[in-house]
Amino acid sequence: MRIATWNVNSVRQRLEHLLGYLKQVEPDVVCLQELKCVDDAFPRAEIEAVGYHSHVHGQKGFNGVAILTKRDAIVTSGLPGDPSDAQARYIEAIVPHGDRSVRVASIYLPNGNPVGSEKYPYKLGFMDRLIARARHLLDHEEILVLAGDYNVIPEAIDVADPQNWGNDALFLPETRERFRSLLNLGLVDAVRAMTDEAGLYSFWDYQAGAWHRNRGIRIDHLLLSPQAADRLQSFSIDKDLRALDKPSDHVPVRIDLA
Repeated sequence: MRIATWNVNSVRQRLEHLLGYLKQVEPDVVCLQELKCVDDAFPRAEIEAVGYHSHVHGQKGFNGVAILTKRDAIVTSGLPGDPSDAQARYIEAIVPHGDRSVRVASIYLPNGNPVGSEKYPYKLGFMDRLIARARHLLDHEEILVLAGDYNVIPEAIDVADPQNWGNDALFLPETRERFRSLLNLGLVDAVRAMTDEAGLYSFWDYQAGAWHRNRGIRIDHLLLSPQAADRLQSFSIDKDLRALDKPSDHVPVRIDLA
């Protein structure tokens, strides 16, 4: 089973890139973030034409998450724990595959900047709710993949210029501590389960020639339950999409599960 996560940074602007990716890579499940559209504006027909069901939790102008599946799925939207949270940042699906099912979540974790504003406490609160949800799901002992744009740089090895990110919400100790709390529940970072290689990035800013200078960060993650980690065969960071015309600033990260 091939599962990919990708912050598309506007699904309508990046539709041709997305359709090309679906045709070329043929993932079974794709978790999308930062759709920047409401549910009714999502390009369902075009995506259905290449063989995928669309499960969407959209929002006007910003945010928005989706899960694309080759087979239909049972879907719930919204991260539990705060009924007042209206931001579309979490969607979860139970996806059948052969004689098994896999539970997959698409997560668009808040950026949190500027740190001195209300945005950083919201980020930390969202992470606390995600930890609670992950703890609950792990009790089911099922094949679970929590995928998405976490807006977290886990370690110095995951950023080209660590000294430039010391005061950023993505790299602050409180942020990284909560990410470690997720892993300490028993989740496994799929990429780091397979390699300690430096220079593996999933995001390059549009500014200051970051892509051409390879000044990137790794913030798009797939966290696996033990049952999923046992089936992990390979991973890929599909960097070639960053070189396309008018690309997203993120690239897909994908895994294959046995």
